[in-house]
Amino acid sequence: MKITDLPSYQEVTDYLAKQKNRPKHLLLGNGFSMAYSTEIFSYNALYSFIESLDSEILTKLFKIINNKNFELVMQQVDNFIQMAEAFSSDQSFVQKLKDANQELQESLIKAIKKLHPEHTYEVSDEKSASCFKFLSDYLDKDGKVFSTNYDLLLYWVTMRNASKKANDGFGKELENEEDLKKGGEAEFSELLWGPNKSGQSIFYVHGALHLFDTGIDIIKETYTSGTYLLKNVQKRLDKKHYPIFVTAGNGKEKLNHIVHNKYLTDCYDNLSEITGSLVTFGFNFGEYDTHIINAINKAAKYRKDDGRDGMLLSVYIGVYTDDDLKHIESIKHKFKCKKVNYYNAGTVNIWNG
Repeated sequence: MKITDLPSYQEVTDYLAKQKNRPKHLLLGNGFSMAYSTEIFSYNALYSFIESLDSEILTKLFKIINNKNFELVMQQVDNFIQMAEAFSSDQSFVQKLKDANQELQESLIKAIKKLHPEHTYEVSDEKSASCFKFLSDYLDKDGKVFSTNYDLLLYWVTMRNASKKANDGFGKELENEEDLKKGGEAEFSELLWGPNKSGQSIFYVHGALHLFDTGIDIIKETYTSGTYLLKNVQKRLDKKHYPIFVTAGNGKEKLNHIVHNKYLTDCYDNLSEITGSLVTFGFNFGEYDTHIINAINKAAKYRKDDGRDGMLLSVYIGVYTDDDLKHIESIKHKFKCKKVNYYNAGTVNIWNG
């Protein structure tokens, strides 16, 4: 089978539209952002930025590993640290590796922030509206959208188009109820995750640039007094406050990171409990994505509890090339859904390009 033999995205959605009362959900990978701009969101772009930082530690690190894939590099660094801890008595060497790992993660955050469009209106009206139409096909039918991307594109598009169905679970809480009863003015908290959690439909499974963990609450950074969102993010970075990012190497380590954060855990649990059908775009199910496959397999088991009645019946995986197709076919057996289908991802015009 070749990519040209696969159905188009439209054929897939037309078919699913005929399946009455079957929920339809969306999983977005880096291909969603790269479809907007490969110059900004590709591994090569991030690598080039970090290379330009002129960090002696990172220069040596990339030279040794000789790869631009950040997941692979991070996995290799984790391996180096474990080996050093097991076999070396030189604690200064172990600490250098840990410092390199920390610098790599911080540099990745800085790279995404630096390369990112400065504000939502750098995304043209046409592109924003086109993407919103793509997302609305899921959200308007009570589907859920899951993203493993760190950037702000998904957030910008849903907010800018004033979607009534796009709910990321965040909201403000009244902080002075007693004063209000006495005639005082209402005072509200920052945007906290929780007030709108029951109707949440947007999930950042690996975190995102605008989400921060204070140790007590998960908060969402926003525009304030005309200040661009990214400038407010930068203010937090300057204070060494880093956004929620799952930057671990392999799937097991990513899952370990996820389960130690209440927001990420809830996102992962929601993915593990979807029913109906799941469409994926720009997600290649690589060797470091076993935790996502495991979540899909949990969803494929029938349960009738906690409000869930049913199971995930099918997954439709978008592929771009014959090599992508060959890869997905080689791991098809890992999925426990009744049906694992493929479609030609090149037929999806998200950004009206």
